[in-house]
Amino acid sequence: MRETEVREQEIHPQSEHGGHRPVYNETMTRDLDHDRLQTTPSKDAPPPAPARLGGGFWVGLIVFLLVLAGIVVYGIHARSAADQNLVVETKAEAVPEVSVVHPAATGTSGNLALPGNTQPYVDTPIYSRTNGYLQKWFFDIGAHVKKGQLMATIETPELDQQLQVAQADLKASQANLDLANITSARYQNLLKSNSVSKQETDQAMGDAAAKQAAVEASMAAVRRLEQLQSFEQIYAPFDGVVTRRDTDIGDLITAGTGGGGKELFHLAAIGELRVFVAVPEVYSSAVRDGGTATLTLDEFPGQTFTGMIARNASAIDPASRTLNVEVDVANPSGKLLPGAYATVHFKVPSANETLTIPANTLLFRAQGMQVGVVKDGHVVLVPVKIAQDHGATVEVASGLSPQDALVLDPSDSLQSGAAVKVGKDAGAVK
Repeated sequence: MRETEVREQEIHPQSEHGGHRPVYNETMTRDLDHDRLQTTPSKDAPPPAPARLGGGFWVGLIVFLLVLAGIVVYGIHARSAADQNLVVETKAEAVPEVSVVHPAATGTSGNLALPGNTQPYVDTPIYSRTNGYLQKWFFDIGAHVKKGQLMATIETPELDQQLQVAQADLKASQANLDLANITSARYQNLLKSNSVSKQETDQAMGDAAAKQAAVEASMAAVRRLEQLQSFEQIYAPFDGVVTRRDTDIGDLITAGTGGGGKELFHLAAIGELRVFVAVPEVYSSAVRDGGTATLTLDEFPGQTFTGMIARNASAIDPASRTLNVEVDVANPSGKLLPGAYATVHFKVPSANETLTIPANTLLFRAQGMQVGVVKDGHVVLVPVKIAQDHGATVEVASGLSPQDALVLDPSDSLQSGAAVKVGKDAGAVK
């Protein structure tokens, strides 16, 4: 502090009147002249150089430009990649997705299973042979009857009266015949003594012969009416079971099947059943008369029934291309019911190995039966030949291999060469 004050005093000494006055010494004068020369440019001196930017500024600018260029390039690349991804996804969405399944090898078991219907060996409707009223019936549906058992009786009052008239006519005819015979014998004896003429004798003998014919006619009429009267009783024509009863007490019965004739009973012989099977033409030569077949029914799981191939139609049905074959099955206990659905198994010669495919892989085209096989992301339509149809599955004799991937539920518009993608692989057919 003191040094400062001393210097101020040296520089600005006080005047006589109490004020300060400047005091200049030589040193101070040189300093002032030097400062003046430094701050006052000379006319001949070159202008001062502009201020130079530092190296850090340029590095920052280059880094900024590089970052900016990177952002622009990245944005362009990202937009291009997004456009490309959109195109790829659009194309991928346009390709239909399909489910596939692979054929399964079926070995050659030689077993042919076909549907059939059981029918009674004898199935007969029972009608009346005479007119009248139903007096009584003795068997209802489900009843087992023996041959010759009385099933119903019919009242025939009109027929009874006709029979009485015919019997009376017969008695009259017989009386006339007796008189004619006596007259003929008498005339023959009188002819011996020439008491009567030959003409009268011949007339008497002819009258006796006519009366004999009248008696025979009356007897035939009586027998006819007696036969009709015997139809008042309805008897079972064979052993069987009553499957239907369409009459009741008091019903008006009309004879025969026409003119209003009404079925009284329906009788079925179920001790032996017939099973009719439509065998495909390709197996017609393998099913021979006298061979055996086995039956399975849904109501008897795990049980089989043996039958014999009794006969066949010896002709192929042109509508279905099948052979009608009859299999007879013994049914003494009545366990099997007529009209039931059965599966009949035949033993046929072994064939070549086939492949089993689902029926919902088939395409029915004008070119024939085809399936769609997926190869390298594209569909190839392959023609196939069906060896056997099992309903839900079919056996294919040719055209496929177990490695092929078949399109399930193909659309009708599916074409060969169409691009597809596999969504679900169900594996081999089970």
